[in-house]
This record gives sequence, C-alpha cells and structure tokens, in this order.
Amino acid sequence: MESRTDRRPDPEELLRRVQADERRKRRGRLKVFLGYVSRVGKSFRMFDEGRRRKERGQDVVVGAVQSEVTPDIRELLSRLDTIPEIATRHAGRTYQVMDLAALFRRHPEVCLVDGLAYDNPPGSRNPQRWQDVEELLDRGIAVITAVNLQHIREQQGEVERITGKRAANSVPQEFLHEADEIEVVDAPPDALRGPTGQGGTADPRQLAELRELALLLAADVVDRQLQVYLDAHGVAARWGAQERILVCLTPRSNAVEMLRSGNRNKLRFHGALLAAYVEQPGIGAEDRARLESHLALARELGAEVHSLQAGDFVAAILDFAREQRITQLFLGHTARRRRWRFSRGPIDRLIDAAEEFDVRIFPHQRAE
Repeated sequence: MESRTDRRPDPEELLRRVQADERRKRRGRLKVFLGYVSRVGKSFRMFDEGRRRKERGQDVVVGAVQSEVTPDIRELLSRLDTIPEIATRHAGRTYQVMDLAALFRRHPEVCLVDGLAYDNPPGSRNPQRWQDVEELLDRGIAVITAVNLQHIREQQGEVERITGKRAANSVPQEFLHEADEIEVVDAPPDALRGPTGQGGTADPRQLAELRELALLLAADVVDRQLQVYLDAHGVAARWGAQERILVCLTPRSNAVEMLRSGNRNKLRFHGALLAAYVEQPGIGAEDRARLESHLALARELGAEVHSLQAGDFVAAILDFAREQRITQLFLGHTARRRRWRFSRGPIDRLIDAAEEFDVRIFPHQRAE
C-alpha cells in the first residue's frame, strides 16, 4: 500500500528535475515508428522520412538495416549515406553490429536504425541494439528507429495471448517512454492478412486487438511526454490521454458496486483504476474491518490502492486526483433525499469542488 502526503518538491527532487532537463537538452531526439504487426510498413516509413530530411538539408546516415529489404526500401537506401555494419560470427551465427565508432566520428544530425530489437553478439560494446541507440542519443545524435509491438518486452505476454507466438528479442517499454515522438504505422487489415506460413496474420480479430494495443501504448508514451513537459514547466496536469478512474473509499462506501463499476470502465476504456481512502483518527474496529474488506476487493480487481495522510478529506482527494491526472471520480454519498436535512458534509463540498472531473455518485450501504 502506498502512503502519500501533500508536499512540495524538496531540494533534491528539484535538482533531479534540473539535471533531467539539462540531459534532455543535450540528448538527441528520438522518433519511433511502431508497427502493430509485421509487414505494416514501418521500415519504409522510417527510411522515407530519412530521405525527406536529407532533401531538406539535414545530414542523415543509415546506421543499421535488416538483412532482407523490399525493392521500395532498397530504392530509398540508394539515396542515403550508409555507415556499413560490422559482420561478426559467434557460435555459428552471423551478426550485423552497428559501427558505433564510425558513427561517433561522423556524428551525423540524424541516424536511421532498423531492427531495433536485435541482439548483439557476446562481447559487444552493448548486449542489445537499443542500448547502442541510447549511446547515439547521449552523444547528441538524433535517431529515427522502427520496432514492432511484439518486440516490446512488457507487451509480449498480451501479444502471445492474442497470436500464440512470442518474439525472441525484446526492447524495454521504458525505452519508448524516452521517445520525443512516436508514430503508429497503420495499414488496412486486408493488406496484412495472408497465409500464416508466409508471415501473414490471418485472423482480423487478432489484427484489431494488436492495433488497439499499439495505439494504447502510443497514447501512454504521449501521456508521459506531456507529464514531463508539464513537470519541467511547473504546470499541474489535470487530464491525460487515457481514462483514469479513482474510487474514493470509506467504511460506509458501497465498495462492491463502486469498484466493479470502476473496473468495467477501466476495461472498456483500457484505462487505470485507482482506489484511495483518507486516514481518519479514531476509526472504530468495525469500520476498520469494513474498510480493510473494501481494500482487499480493490486489490483483487487490480486497482492501485493509496492511503492519503491529510487532515482535510476534500483537499486530500482533490490534490491526489489532480496529481494522478484522474478523469473519473467515484464517490459514495447518503441517499439524495437526506442531503438537505443536515449541514453540508465533506462529500458535498468535494462534489462542488470537483468541477474538472466526471463525478459519479453511489448511495452508501444501508446500516444493518
């Protein structure tokens, strides 16, 4: 369980932000073409962008090419400068390794890198090609690269569930989170369907699911880019690229209905489900047991559970919701007919103040 307090950044955190901002300024820009399935055309798009940038006057070189290329890609390569890869044999297998030393000496403005998920042979400067790309970026060289969804490490389990296959090589999703730009390369499903023995994906349902995964991954990258920008400029974000649902729990909450409804929305919108409660002094044993039952259900449904340490219930929930870029707020309330009989309580004040969120009200459980 994560415990949070309302706080301002400490000096060490501010220093880390300054250092991260300086690193971004020195670092080359990274653009990723993401394909949701093989043969979608991501490599062509990458090399074609390199051609267009060269025609605009940028110094563009090709740092890595896949072993087999189509005629249209071969034609594009003929218009671009290439730093030849180094052929290395290990354990009976031939590897094509990027010539980092030559690229560092040339120091182009832009380097095109295909086959991002390739492994380098043992003893290489870096075990994997994406780590070579990190070095290019750290030296101020912009990189345009291409990768398929099946090679994103954290997505491989879901891709395997859909297709029954798992790629041998992978790139950590965190690498994509460093991208300055990500573009999902789309293609009509009819162009991708074909005999599975020829690399085709025959099932249109699979294509639709894979495409949706790629779009959601790209949305997550954009969301993180936005958050980094806002943090660097001291701007508080109150929205994001995906639905983020916060269920506010109390001992009397109708937790089953609230959490299950929140979980349905999470699955429907491919968003995130969070559950939070504000610690209150003097809570009785019965209420504590009821609250713990609610939290257990939240964890069972895969929600992020947060304990908020704050004196004011309304401020704690609102500050946390804004920090987490919540889009939907689920609240428990007494029956509407009782609302006006008593002075306005914290839930009433929270409803009034939560103007930037979609708020859904659930009646409290009836006392037994």
